[in-house]
Amino acid sequence: MTPATTNQDELISANPDVVRLLADPLRARIVELLAAGPATTSHLVTGTGAKQPNVSGHLRQLREAGVVEAEPRGRHTLYRLVPQALQGAALHLADLAAQAQTRSDNVRTC
Repeated sequence: MTPATTNQDELISANPDVVRLLADPLRARIVELLAAGPATTSHLVTGTGAKQPNVSGHLRQLREAGVVEAEPRGRHTLYRLVPQALQGAALHLADLAAQAQTRSDNVRTC
């Protein structure tokens, strides 16, 4: 297996994880808010209406998945999206859509 193949395999296995992560409505809303620019937990609590511990837990999951980065700023932490993580997931979904379109006539026998 070549290094390029290994990297592609890693991206393919990571993208469904990002898609599953964004299936949660609150995490999806946090990502939408962060798409408008970096924000603190307080901004995200205000924007989502969720409680601070809940938002913090979702931010932790997003950070661990590489979708969000944290940047200390004085007493606060700014959270920002990692565009490459979302682009990888979007490419994965686009690939699935292309496969479905090309193979829509491939009916499996029973």
